[in-house]
Amino acid sequence: MSAQSDHGPLREAAEVMRVVRERCVWSQQITHRDLVPYLIEESHEVIDAVESGTRDDLREELGDLLWQVLFHAAIAAQDPDDPFDIDDVAATLSEKMVRRHPHVFGDEVATTPDEVLVHWNAAKAAEKRTRRSVLDGIPRGMPALALSQKLVGRAVGAGVRVEASSAPVSASVSSEGELGDALLALVVTARRNGWDAERALRERLRVLEEQVRDAEGDD
Repeated sequence: MSAQSDHGPLREAAEVMRVVRERCVWSQQITHRDLVPYLIEESHEVIDAVESGTRDDLREELGDLLWQVLFHAAIAAQDPDDPFDIDDVAATLSEKMVRRHPHVFGDEVATTPDEVLVHWNAAKAAEKRTRRSVLDGIPRGMPALALSQKLVGRAVGAGVRVEASSAPVSASVSSEGELGDALLALVVTARRNGWDAERALRERLRVLEEQVRDAEGDD
């Protein structure tokens, strides 16, 4: 591990961000909304590093993602009406994590992962009392496959029965509507088996990429 200064590397990174925001014309003009595409891209690069990269790749991509957090916090710090900075972000995070881990920081007991989730969900529900639906808070910008798995989980939690079609997915699918039904059925199957549908497709696509590159190499 690298040596740390008196303020620590994280504080140094926040200071670098502050200076960049102060002196870089491009950075001065960027808004929260402008940063969204970069945040999405950096998040997916972290996923790639986790699933198929090296330790060095992961460390670098986590740093790039952290830069996005620092960037958003620097923009927020200059808001004339409701400013907050990276310290406020960190403080809010710490308070939330302590609150959602009463079995760690309080008197509750959890000896299994399922019991941990019970405490987590109870704390989360108490925080989100103003929400009227279990669907509130799900970001609709998620990839459709990941979104469908999230929605199926929430639907089951709300007592809605989501059935997986017993018919195999085949050439009998004759419309986009039927294709949607078939895809949802596969997501339900994935959830029942504890699989991540989005990751499963990503990993299968990596195999396809290798096959394409191998075919290109044969030319």
